[in-house]
Amino acid sequence: MKKFKEYNGLNLSQLNKDMLAQWNNEHLFEQSMNFREGAPSYVFFEGPPSANGMPGIHHVMARTIKDLFCRYKTMKGFHVKRKAGWDTHGLPVELGVEKALGITKEDIGKKISVDEYNAACRREVMKYTREWETLTNEMGYWVDTTDPYITYDNRYIETVWWLLKQLHNKGLLYKGYTIQPYSPAAGTGLSSHELNQPGCYRDVKDTTCIALFDITDPKPEMTGWGRPCFIAWTTTPWTLPSNTALCVGPTIDYSVVRTYNPYSGEKVTVTLATALIDSVFNPKAKEIALDQYQKGDKLVPYEAVASFKGTDLVGMHYEQLLPWVNPGEGAFRVIPGDYVSTEDGTGIVHIAGTFGADDLRVSRAAGVPPLHMIDKAGNIRPMVDFSGRFFRIEDLDPEFVAKMVNEPLYSQWAGRYVKNAYDPEATEETETLDVAICMDLKASGKVFKIEKHVHSYPHCWRTDKPVLYYPLDSWFIRSTAVRERLMELNDTIKWKPASTGSGRFGKWLENLQDWNLSRSRYWGTPLPIWRTDSGDEELAIESVETLYNEIDKAVAAGFMKSNPLRDKGFVPGDYSAENYAKIDLHRPYVDDIILVSPSGKPMKRETDLIDVWFDSGSMPYAQIHYPFENKEAFDRGDLFPADFIAEGVDQTRGWFFTLHTIGTMVFDSIAFKAVISNGLVLDKVGEKMSKRKGNAVNPFETIDKFGSDPLRWYMISCSSPWDNLKYDNDGVAEVSRKFFSTLQNTYNFFAMYANVDGFTGEEEAVALSERTELDRWIISLLNTLVRTVETSLDDYEPTKAARAISEFVLDNLSNWYVRLNRKRFWDRGLTCDKLAAYQTLYTCLLTVSKLMAPIAPFFADRLFRDLTEGQNVKSVHLADFPAYDASAVDKELEERMDIAQILTSLVLSLRKKANIKVRQPLSKMLVPAADEETIARIKAISDIVTTEVNIKHLEIVPPENEIFVKRVEPDFKKLGPKFGKQMKLAAATIKSLDRSRIAELERNGSIVLELDGNSVSVDIADVKIISEDMPGWLVANEGALTVALDIDITPELVREGISREIINRVQNIRKHRGYEITDHISLQFLPCPEIEDVVKDFGAYIGNQVLADAVTIADPENPNEVEILDIDDLKLGVVINPA
Repeated sequence: MKKFKEYNGLNLSQLNKDMLAQWNNEHLFEQSMNFREGAPSYVFFEGPPSANGMPGIHHVMARTIKDLFCRYKTMKGFHVKRKAGWDTHGLPVELGVEKALGITKEDIGKKISVDEYNAACRREVMKYTREWETLTNEMGYWVDTTDPYITYDNRYIETVWWLLKQLHNKGLLYKGYTIQPYSPAAGTGLSSHELNQPGCYRDVKDTTCIALFDITDPKPEMTGWGRPCFIAWTTTPWTLPSNTALCVGPTIDYSVVRTYNPYSGEKVTVTLATALIDSVFNPKAKEIALDQYQKGDKLVPYEAVASFKGTDLVGMHYEQLLPWVNPGEGAFRVIPGDYVSTEDGTGIVHIAGTFGADDLRVSRAAGVPPLHMIDKAGNIRPMVDFSGRFFRIEDLDPEFVAKMVNEPLYSQWAGRYVKNAYDPEATEETETLDVAICMDLKASGKVFKIEKHVHSYPHCWRTDKPVLYYPLDSWFIRSTAVRERLMELNDTIKWKPASTGSGRFGKWLENLQDWNLSRSRYWGTPLPIWRTDSGDEELAIESVETLYNEIDKAVAAGFMKSNPLRDKGFVPGDYSAENYAKIDLHRPYVDDIILVSPSGKPMKRETDLIDVWFDSGSMPYAQIHYPFENKEAFDRGDLFPADFIAEGVDQTRGWFFTLHTIGTMVFDSIAFKAVISNGLVLDKVGEKMSKRKGNAVNPFETIDKFGSDPLRWYMISCSSPWDNLKYDNDGVAEVSRKFFSTLQNTYNFFAMYANVDGFTGEEEAVALSERTELDRWIISLLNTLVRTVETSLDDYEPTKAARAISEFVLDNLSNWYVRLNRKRFWDRGLTCDKLAAYQTLYTCLLTVSKLMAPIAPFFADRLFRDLTEGQNVKSVHLADFPAYDASAVDKELEERMDIAQILTSLVLSLRKKANIKVRQPLSKMLVPAADEETIARIKAISDIVTTEVNIKHLEIVPPENEIFVKRVEPDFKKLGPKFGKQMKLAAATIKSLDRSRIAELERNGSIVLELDGNSVSVDIADVKIISEDMPGWLVANEGALTVALDIDITPELVREGISREIINRVQNIRKHRGYEITDHISLQFLPCPEIEDVVKDFGAYIGNQVLADAVTIADPENPNEVEILDIDDLKLGVVINPA
């Protein structure tokens, strides 16, 4: 005969290990994929992690979200392919290799060859593959790691090249010389979306200054009082040596102000925006006469003597501030700029065209040259080299130095790092270049004010060091050309939360800039563009076959000795991994390939790599080697777009953006239909986790301690995925204790009694109409739960689903249904009523196992297998998701039982308040009700309530009953915005409501008040109704329900209470002795006054509850057999023997 497994205790960690071993042995993941073959596709894209770093606890969160929806959709009948991937290119890998090898970027090609360096990168990137796969396996994340896509794979790169070719064909890929974010620490330019990763902009305190620029052609109003100067403010004094122009707003009003240099005490006449006079000067000094000033005075007087429009200043000239390098003709004059504002500074902007995009734009428009250097290789560069320091003399072209550089002046500053963060030898005490330049200007009387200023400054997302804005020759994707289409398609995507799609992502698209694709690195996907030296002819390569054929042409033209692809045995059209493994499309090999242009000129590859984010954004296509393979399935919609993706919020302007952009630009399609942008996993006090802080959580240790199910359940149920999670191990432990242990205990209860009665779960079903009201209620609630979970998961709201399941198990199934039905299971024999109870509980447990399976796959599968052993479906993960049965739903019954639960909760809270145990019977409870519908509902559940809370009688009374004294308190947070200035009057009116008006409020849910002649409505949710206790009674209310409890305990009630305490103690002794639930006993109490009336009145009741065939009072034959029952202050002796 079938027996359900019974368990002692619950070890979720061991359960995790046992089920995992069973899954691996059964190849269950593969089974789940195979048995849905041919079903409709549900497309999921896995965002590739980089295996050169260890996984963290936040990866458990992200992967739980992804796994649960893939499992859910599989159970819903979809075929869900889940291909794992590895992100193997980019800065994280290169920086890790450089650190490990003790080299810098400059050493590559000198101390180590590019080939050797890339080989080291290839090893480094897969360093922690085993750890990632172990975590994936142990946490139950089902994703195919046997055939992952790898971004360094030649087939992957080929698809990336094909995508770039499509952009090139559409005119969306171009080369330009512009000011771009550049990371000296990483040695490469950055794209705007990289610069906008979370945490990249940080508040820093820098030295700023207002510099004095001596005017060489002053207007008459500017003369007669010391030196005439323009003043300009900068937060980057290190750019002042590169100044070539000053920019004014054409429509801004400017004032000519006579004053003194606060450092030197010299007279100066300065020009600045009129609106900023009070911020540059101290207004307290305005009334001081100019001739009263003495050098060193804290208040420096000033006087405005003339005013001009910005257009009046355009064309004026000034002396070079720091004459280190000659920029050439046309510099050092005032030019107009539409971006100049009077929000801060002086209203005059210092222009260094080599370090600001706006600076370069306005200076070019005005014909002002930027200050350039020429290095030894003949390259035109700004004053700062790629390492972030002023060019050293020895690195510059000697002819340029002789002609354009004031070597005595410049040599004092050559080689200085513009930011201490770039200087490997800098300490906290090292003076910054900004300070040094400001002090030099101060000594020469060329600075008006020096101060510290806190401002937001961008930092490299990978090195954590500040970036520079730097002139770079880069390749760009013209994403601005499709901005409107990107925004239009974004509106069709289901974002969770929606605010990220419309806000963080949507606003980003609104302000989109062209995508800087170029990266000056070595390990990554090479840009597949070959150009002639003149740049007049270029060729974008779309495939290895195309490259193969173009090399043949170059061989024929004499530019290549042989075809290296042919030499290595590569066969075009053979898409096998073995064929592609013969070649390497990385540097330096592709750099050695010379192609021939249509006019017969040699073409070399553009040396740039591409942004690694383009790599990851290409994964929908490159993971299947599209269009070279899988084209039919892709074009049919089986593989694209994704129905669902999920990653951290930091991917909003990373992977999410690149997926969306490539999909739109190449296919005019969204790349994903729905996306969850999950929040951060912080420590329990809300701090970001890090090894440095010592608050990082090891995911392997956590899973080993708790098992992955409680960890997954905690992360999903604690807060919505897009909210930041304050992670706490105590929370995981509580989930184990409350939810999983309760569910396990419910199963154990079922299994124990089912095995006694021989219930198998395969008996003919008792019709729902023939079952008890409690059975019908829990089945109705179960189907409501199925609909809630299904609706929540379809809406990508897993937290709502998890919480609904928890509430059902804890509050309804265990704490209500099982508790109220225990006696049915205790009865002897498998009666029809008992069979109905078994079938109802069995259905609930089986359905819950399926509902929870996507979130807690291990526990759910064991529960399912324990319930269905011997049946056709071997695992919950091969089962269908429960179907909602509307015919089984009885909302009226659910509402009645909800009233019963609320009344029970209120009574239990009052018992706790009076310190009266539930086992102590009480005589009466009163429930006020006026309308017939509520009265009928309360009558229908009165027996359930009185039995559950151990009350003899429930009496329904009118709300006006004198027992109920209520008062109303306003909720100021809710009513304040509603009433505003009338809040005080409204509060007084609400507090003065009498009994009849309060009853009206409870009955109707709202009430109309008169305030200053105006009628206003107050909802019951806007106030708090408080019930007052009366002598001999305790009163409590929740919403519209109120309970009064009679707490007077008669002697008869005391005796009944003692009988119930006896039952409790004897049951514990039975359990301790290991009696079977069917074993009968005898009870022999030692004589005492307290026990005689108890046995007389309740002996039969006691015997029935504890299976005692005899309950007697007599002295014991063997005093050693006596057990002492300690009941509060009463101690009863009893002998318990098997019957």
